[in-house]
Amino acid sequence: MNQIIKNHVGETLDYTFAPGIDSKKKDGCLIVFGHGVTGNKDRPVIVDTANALNQEGFDTLRFSFSGNGDSQGDFRDATISKEVGDLQAVIDAVAVDYTKIVYAGHSMGGAVGVLQAVKDSRIKALISIAGMIDTKAFALREFGEVIPDKGVMWEDEDCPLSSAFMTDLCETIGNLEASIAHINIPWLLLHGNADDVVMAKDTETVRSVKGKAVDVVMVEGADHSFNDPGHKSEMIQAVKKWVRRI
Repeated sequence: MNQIIKNHVGETLDYTFAPGIDSKKKDGCLIVFGHGVTGNKDRPVIVDTANALNQEGFDTLRFSFSGNGDSQGDFRDATISKEVGDLQAVIDAVAVDYTKIVYAGHSMGGAVGVLQAVKDSRIKALISIAGMIDTKAFALREFGEVIPDKGVMWEDEDCPLSSAFMTDLCETIGNLEASIAHINIPWLLLHGNADDVVMAKDTETVRSVKGKAVDVVMVEGADHSFNDPGHKSEMIQAVKKWVRRI
């Protein structure tokens, strides 16, 4: 795959496509990966999971949301609402060649997937890795003491905190609980119970709403990005096992 993908405002989205080890598409399936706040397509939790799925025979596509990584755009405009449009642009580009799209989102990328899956029947399955549900609680907990348009995220000068970001998470979206009820496709949620960035209770909220309609894997002791090799391996093994049977 070598086409240029642009979002609705004409910004080019950087992506990496990798075929499964079997040269044939596996049931016409493509697994698309989206990252979290201040991240990009090359974060280890995303790369390692995608590589493992390639070994299982699945094609994967990792992309950076606009304003992040090597994608065009201004980081200050990188809100969940805009990133939903980025994901739609990616799906528009690949849907011609793939009949089964699985979206896997890490952190804020998980929230993007929920919002897109509610309205896009081309997404046939959803994977949330430390996925965000209570967007307002996250924004206030992590950045509530930072002055928007003056301060930065997590002391990173390359990641200015914008009022657009805070307004989107706190007011425009607030909480995805209402959207959860409208997800009627296979859904796997993975979370570390030691995550101090996106609380594990976000995944528990989904379980309380959806019950046995979703699959939940809670990894004991894992942090937000599954940095410990053992925790990451446990998470990836769960993803591989689940994807094989959907």
